[in-house]
Amino acid sequence: MRVFHILPGSVSESASLPMLLPAKGYVWIACGRREFELEQGAVQSTLQMLCGMTLVDLHTADLLNNQLPSHYDYTSQYDILVFRRLATGHSETDLAHPGEVLTQKLKRGGPPVLRRIDTSPVGFAVFERVLLTIHPAGCLVLDHYATRLMTATTAASRAAGIALPPSPADLMLRIVNQMVDGYLDLRRELTRQLDHWQAELLSPGARFNNWGSLLDARISLHHLDEICEDQRSAIQDWIEALNTWEPNEYNGGQRGLELLKVRSRDVLEHIERVVHHVRRLEQNAETAVQMHFSAQSNRTNDIMRTLTALTAIFLPLNLIAGIFGMNFEFIPLTHLQSGFWWAMGSMALTAAVLGVVFWRKRYLARTAR
Repeated sequence: MRVFHILPGSVSESASLPMLLPAKGYVWIACGRREFELEQGAVQSTLQMLCGMTLVDLHTADLLNNQLPSHYDYTSQYDILVFRRLATGHSETDLAHPGEVLTQKLKRGGPPVLRRIDTSPVGFAVFERVLLTIHPAGCLVLDHYATRLMTATTAASRAAGIALPPSPADLMLRIVNQMVDGYLDLRRELTRQLDHWQAELLSPGARFNNWGSLLDARISLHHLDEICEDQRSAIQDWIEALNTWEPNEYNGGQRGLELLKVRSRDVLEHIERVVHHVRRLEQNAETAVQMHFSAQSNRTNDIMRTLTALTAIFLPLNLIAGIFGMNFEFIPLTHLQSGFWWAMGSMALTAAVLGVVFWRKRYLARTAR
C-alpha cells in the first residue's frame, strides 16, 4: 500500500494510512486488491475519518471483483470508476483466491502480440479530497505514474510544463489516460501483425496455414472491441455526471471543472480512436480472408478451364483413334502405306487448330494479375 500527500507544490509518500487530511491538497491511497481485501476494515476506518463516510458494500464487492467490466457508478459523496487496463499476458489473480498472483502464465495461442490482449480492472473511488485506487498485483501503470508524480516537483519537470494534478478527479483521469495510451501502442503492433498475415493471404505462390492464429486474432480483436466499448460507456457516464458538479475549491473552481471536462473528453476521444481502429482491423482481416478465398477460387477456375480446354483438344483425337481402332474388315486408309501418316497429320492439324482457337479465346491463358 502506498499513500501520497499531494499538496499544491509538493508530494510526499508514507507507508501508513493518514489520520488527518492536509490543510490544502488531497490524499491518494493506492493499494493492491489483495491488500484491500485483507485491510478493508482499516481502509474503511480511514475513509470515515477523512471523508466522513465509508464505501458502500456493493462498491466494495465491485472493487474486489477481478472480472468486473469497466463501468461507472456514484453516490452523493463519492464516484466509483472501474477501468480495465492491459495486463502483461497472464492473469493477475487466481479466480479461486482473489488477489493472489499466479506464477503460471495463461495458456493462449497465437503470436505474442495477441497474448497482450489480457486485462485486469483498476478501481477508483473519488472523494472530494481523497482518491482510493484498487489495482491488481504488480500494476506497472500505477507504479510508473507514482514515480512520475514524485518527480513532478523538480525544477526540470516544472520547466517542461509538468504540473501536479490539482484534484483527485484530475489524478484519476491522468492515470486512466495512461492506461488508454497502452491500448494505442497495442494497436500499432496488431496492425503490423495483421498486415503480415494479409501479405501471406494475398501472396499468389504461398500456402497460408496459420488459420488457427488468424482465428485467435479475430477473437482477440472482438474481445478488445467489447473492452473498449465498456470503457467508452463508463467514461461517457462519468462525463454526464461531471456536468452536474458545482464548482468549489476542491475541484479548482470553474476553471478546474472545465479542465476536468476537457481531460475527460480527451480520454473519451482516445478510447474512440482505439475502438475505430480495432473495428477497422477486424474488417481488414475479414476482407483479406475473403480476398484469399476469392483468389484461390480464381486459381482453381484457371486450372479447371485449362484442363477443360486440353480435354476438348484431345477429344477429336480420341475420336479419330477410336474410328481407326474399329474391328471392321475394310476401313479407308487402313491398308495404305501412307495411312498412318495421314491419320497422324489429321490429328496434329486438329489439335493445332483447336489449340490456336482456344488460345485466342484465352481459354489456355493465365488470368492477368
